[in-house]
Amino acid sequence: PFFPVFFCLSSVVTLVGSRKLWYHFGMKCNLCPRNCNVDRTTKLGFCNSPAVANVYRVGKHMWEEPCVSGTLGSGTVFFGGCNLRCRFCQNYQISRSGEGILLDENQLSNLLLRVANSGVHNVNLVTPQHYSDVIARALAKVKHKLPVPVVYNTNSYESVGALANLEGLVDVYLPDFKFVDSTLSHNLCGASNYFEVASAALVEMLRQQPVNVFDDDGIIQRGVIVRHLVIPSQVEDSKRVLDFLASVDKDVTVSVMSQFFVAQQDDKYPFLNRKLTSREYQNVVDYFFNVGLTNGYMQDPSSATQDYLPTFDVNDVLAYLKGID
Repeated sequence: PFFPVFFCLSSVVTLVGSRKLWYHFGMKCNLCPRNCNVDRTTKLGFCNSPAVANVYRVGKHMWEEPCVSGTLGSGTVFFGGCNLRCRFCQNYQISRSGEGILLDENQLSNLLLRVANSGVHNVNLVTPQHYSDVIARALAKVKHKLPVPVVYNTNSYESVGALANLEGLVDVYLPDFKFVDSTLSHNLCGASNYFEVASAALVEMLRQQPVNVFDDDGIIQRGVIVRHLVIPSQVEDSKRVLDFLASVDKDVTVSVMSQFFVAQQDDKYPFLNRKLTSREYQNVVDYFFNVGLTNGYMQDPSSATQDYLPTFDVNDVLAYLKGID
């Protein structure tokens, strides 16, 4: 989820050490639509995640959309594991691993407070959906103390009920909207119901934050920005995504991303083994306007590289935790 070199699609847009564990015994996890029904204190479900938060990296990030990163950067908190595990995942090192720093809700709340006070524009929770319950409890403890907005950076494979528990705690939703075609979503992330789930999740996010609000410097304070990554050979599905978003609200802000790169070779789906072409991306950008969407961002093709990915080092987390009991 790193999106360098953004430009506005429309002038309408305002440019904006220790591992102490406190488990919740007896937890049967049906937090996301996978409905694994496992006790995450003793067994891992599809997301490969424990009952406490697994944090992999904390740090300032400068390459989100301009209204998110601004000049000070976004205070990112990266969570390990994932409930989608897409075949083209750019963060596969942490989405498939359990080697981060494990934090209970009290430790996480203190970490979020420290990040918020580190001179950044926001606290940006990256891939949080399989920890949304722990995150909600952590935010409930410190939300009133945070001097900056909370950004929830999700793959949108979320239950409406889990999102409802975040109401009043999340200021900005930054959801991916990956697919419409059920065969494509089944093949690439094992979730044939992705569109059904993500569309309901997006409606809930927009219910909670229906209007984008920016400060005097153009930094988003409340609202929703929908991200869509264009995948090689899948332009028609990208167009279906934009059709859907336009049907929901033609004023919704959409970030159309060109940053696809080959993270790992895929023997089963060869189209994942090449970069997106400029023609493919421009086709989707043109369609953005054709369906009546007006607010959004596009990316320079130079963003399609691993150079913008951060180094995942748990020492970053430990540095922020230093001095926190």
